Amino acid sequence: MSGNKGADVAISLPMQDSKYSRMASETYTAKPVSASLDNIKSLEQFQQLVYSMVGLAGFCILVGLMSMGFRAGYMILVLLICIGSFYLILHLAKWIIAFNDNDPEMRKISDYIREGAQGFLTVQYTAIAWMAAIVSVIIFGIYLFRASTTKEVSKFTLAVLTSLSFILGCFCSALAGYIGVWSSVRVNIRVAMAAGARDYMNCFLLCFRGGALSACLSASMCILGICMLYLLVHIIFVDFSGMPIHEVPVLLAGYGFGASFVALFMQLGGGIYTKAADVGADMVGKIEQNIPEDDPRNPAVIADLVGDNVGDCAGSMADVFESIAAEIIGTMILGASLGHEAKVENLEAFIFFPLIIHAFDLVVSGIGIMAVESRGRSEAPLTTMLRGYMISMFLAIIGFVATTRVMLYTAVAPSAWWHFSGCGIVGIVTSYLLVLITKYYTDYDYKPVQSIARASKSGHGTNIIAGVGVGMESTGLPITVISIALVISYYLGKTSGLPGAAAGVFGTAVATMGMLCTAVFVLSMNNFGPIADNGGGIVEMSGQGEEIREITDMLDAVGNVTKAASKGYAVGGSALACFVLFQAFLDEISILIGKPFQNIDISNVEVVIGGMLGVMTIFLFTGWSMQAVGSTAEKVVQEVRRQFQSMPGIMATPQTQTPDYTTCVAIVTKGALGAMVKPALLALSMPVIVGFTFRIIGSYTGQPLLGLETVAGFMMFGSITGLMMAIFLDNSGGAWDNAKKLVEKSGAKGTPQHQAAVTGDTVGDPFKDTSGPSLHVIITTMSTTILVLGPLFASY
Repeated sequence: MSGNKGADVAISLPMQDSKYSRMASETYTAKPVSASLDNIKSLEQFQQLVYSMVGLAGFCILVGLMSMGFRAGYMILVLLICIGSFYLILHLAKWIIAFNDNDPEMRKISDYIREGAQGFLTVQYTAIAWMAAIVSVIIFGIYLFRASTTKEVSKFTLAVLTSLSFILGCFCSALAGYIGVWSSVRVNIRVAMAAGARDYMNCFLLCFRGGALSACLSASMCILGICMLYLLVHIIFVDFSGMPIHEVPVLLAGYGFGASFVALFMQLGGGIYTKAADVGADMVGKIEQNIPEDDPRNPAVIADLVGDNVGDCAGSMADVFESIAAEIIGTMILGASLGHEAKVENLEAFIFFPLIIHAFDLVVSGIGIMAVESRGRSEAPLTTMLRGYMISMFLAIIGFVATTRVMLYTAVAPSAWWHFSGCGIVGIVTSYLLVLITKYYTDYDYKPVQSIARASKSGHGTNIIAGVGVGMESTGLPITVISIALVISYYLGKTSGLPGAAAGVFGTAVATMGMLCTAVFVLSMNNFGPIADNGGGIVEMSGQGEEIREITDMLDAVGNVTKAASKGYAVGGSALACFVLFQAFLDEISILIGKPFQNIDISNVEVVIGGMLGVMTIFLFTGWSMQAVGSTAEKVVQEVRRQFQSMPGIMATPQTQTPDYTTCVAIVTKGALGAMVKPALLALSMPVIVGFTFRIIGSYTGQPLLGLETVAGFMMFGSITGLMMAIFLDNSGGAWDNAKKLVEKSGAKGTPQHQAAVTGDTVGDPFKDTSGPSLHVIITTMSTTILVLGPLFASY
């Protein structure tokens, strides 16, 4: 992108009698699909993607019938639900595109945001592709030398399969992130135009359904990818090699590792981008120049708006994709192990149970999404969304009980199904409680955020102290809720009548599925925020009046709460998923060594050292990711200051010079992609370093399993610390952001209180949008890395 392009997009300050003021009095209704080539081409490309997914699902159904016969019934049901979800997605896309986006001034801004986002993703995906290719080769080489978990699979075949499944997981996760951006950069202008016409209800629905489109597609692709891989493994190893069916799920671990690998770089790189641009724009624009947020005179404003898409949308999509993938595969491994040990009559039902549950997530969330209808500005936007969420939860409870009765009933333990139904309900209730707790700590209607706003009157320091205090306090209730959920679900499973410890852990896995069985709806609420923020930015840059910006500001403030609530939900799901993956790791090693590997002695000094290194990794990663934001933001601040000083016409009245947006976009792109490598490599390499180091020590001290025990300590201590740190960062950052909005809402813009609130918001930006969300991915990435490479850490 050249400097001329940036100048071409720059927006001059609007006149008072702007045509948007006249538009505000007109009735705004959905129009037929725009005749513009861009919209027609976009819709055609999206239809091709959806139809290709439908075709893949249909092909899998045919192959499944030929390979598995009537035993493919569960898979066919899952795939049919995915096909239905794809058609719902296509309906949402057509509904969105039907809204007008032809205003020239808004279109210039929207196109520049789109080009900036696509440019960043192109460079980022190229870098990720090279790294993924290198890692896949390394995995292939490693698997040629590691022991196999099954006699029916040669080392070479296992190496090829794991590498291919890793690549498939990488591709699907990357595509999920891309679709998140594809949707958001096309919805944002339509949100702005609806707000400009004072059509609040369609403005709200566009934000929500735009987020729902990418959420549904991400979950559907995740499930379809796992089905495809399972079918491939079943044909090659069960049909032709005679592998026992309970050993199949272990071979899918590469898919989860690939999804986590891409999600880590997308969440981290996008988070650095969005917050470096945001901090740079706020520090100079709001504090030094005293101009509003998203003011077109700010040279960093376009980079900030691009960051909403590549950070909040693409990163969140990949994050939830990998969480669902890891949880499904981990639970399939546990279900297969439990069913085989208990000698249940229908082992495949235990294996496919997580896939069926997540397929029903598409159904219940889809119904909840379509049930969301605004009753106008008299109803709070969050209330509207929570009403749809309650519908999804109610249907999820009914579906969960019915599914457990059909799939988990066994003559071996006739009462087991209702025990596991209880576990699922515990998970569903836990997810709702986490959303409510996060709402309490981040919404400006409640005391915690109000205390930060009040502290801002005393100055910048007291604002920071109050925000840190709120963030630390906010860890108490979520951890308590998660702990209670783990205890209840474990003992419900343990008393189910199936083999004790394995059934208890499977109960916690079922609770995790309960938490994530409305993930699509929650992710829709998460995506609501950045779309509303982008729409508000376009409104500001096109010079709308205060009454128009009030609509998008209100939706943006709610979006901060939904993003924070979604992060609380996601980190809770990640915590439970890590417990599932930990047990899956123990089961994998038990199969490998031919004897139970269930207990880790934390009084062992090497295990303690492993745990300390896990804790250190979390703190070091958090520090490096924040430093990455800070160093990149410094460059943005310097550039913005340079432009204000060397181009005084930017701030003149009337404006005689336009900012160079392109330079800031280039600075943030280069800085984010360079800075993301060090913390990401730390997270990926530390489990491997710890495992190999203590394997060598164990081989010399006569402790062949020492490497496994130490890396298990690393995994557990690191996951717990990552959980606590993520909650603190997410909630404190969200609270600071909404404290600033509360101060602005009170009419205190430009005052010392507002400047202190902006400082808190600036500090909180990398907390809630870079380090915090990246930790969600880190704790599952460490677990999937250990699951895939675990057998290498034993010296026997």
